[in-house]
Order: sequence, then C-alpha cells, then structure tokens
Amino acid sequence: MTTPAGAREFHPRYRLVGMPRLIGINHVALEVGSIDEALAFLDGIFGPLELRGRTRSMAFVDLGDQFVALAETGARGEGLEHRHVGLVVDDKEAVRARLEELGIETLPGRGLDFLDPWGNRLEVVDYRQVQFTKAPNVLAGMGLDGLAKTDEALAELREKGLA
Repeated sequence: MTTPAGAREFHPRYRLVGMPRLIGINHVALEVGSIDEALAFLDGIFGPLELRGRTRSMAFVDLGDQFVALAETGARGEGLEHRHVGLVVDDKEAVRARLEELGIETLPGRGLDFLDPWGNRLEVVDYRQVQFTKAPNVLAGMGLDGLAKTDEALAELREKGLA
C-alpha cells in the first residue's frame, strides 16, 4: 500500500492520513451542587480521595494520570457550560487548524474547546503537555511511539512517583 506524500504512516488498524489523532480521555468535568457534598459522596464510595487541587468552587479528584473535575454550579441541572470531556490528541494545533478549516467555532477561554453539533462541550489537550500516559507498547501500536512528554508534564508525573 502506498502512502501519499506528506501522510503519516500508522499501524494499519489506526491508519489516518494527515489528520490529528485522538489518543484518550484526560478528564471528565461534572457539575455538582456542592463541592463538599460531592467529595463526601465519592469518598463514601471509593474511600479517601487524592485531590490535585481545590478552590471554593472546583475540586480535581486525582486518578493517577487522569482526573475528574468537579465544578460547583448550584442546583441540579443548572450551569451546563462546565460539563465537558477532555480529549487527548497527538497534535492540539492540528486540531485547531482542522476546526478552523471546517468552520467550527472555538469557545472563548485559554484552552481549545468547542461544541459538537448536539451541544456537547469538548476540550482538546495535547498528549505531550498532560499527565495522561499511554503504555509504550500501546503508543507504538498506534503509530505514536515518538510522542514524548514535555519537561513540565514529566515533572508533574515524577512528583507523584509516576515517571
């Protein structure tokens, strides 16, 4: 099978030509009525929780190289703007370019967020810049064995004893 000029070569199962790749889920953000109550609820099910951080209206429940973000929004069903899934990709800027090419508007803010046609908010993060880590054999099988973490991401993983 020949590869068009400039195309990226991947394992046949994952063959995509010149497109950014989805790698995994970095986090899920849930809206809750009370951070304290939500943490107590999860603690009651899973035992003591490790937090990556906490503010008055946010808590980040650590799951090793992933996390669940809790955002306090008030009553049940209010404030849907915080609910989202954080998708990990191999090239965040390629996704940004593709969204622009397709005429898909990005949402204001410091990240790369957009809505799908049904109103689901998707946040895109770059694999190299986050703690989420695929096993080397999985990366190789996906044709991404050269994808390396930034020094900052490695430092965060080392601090937790995960690198």
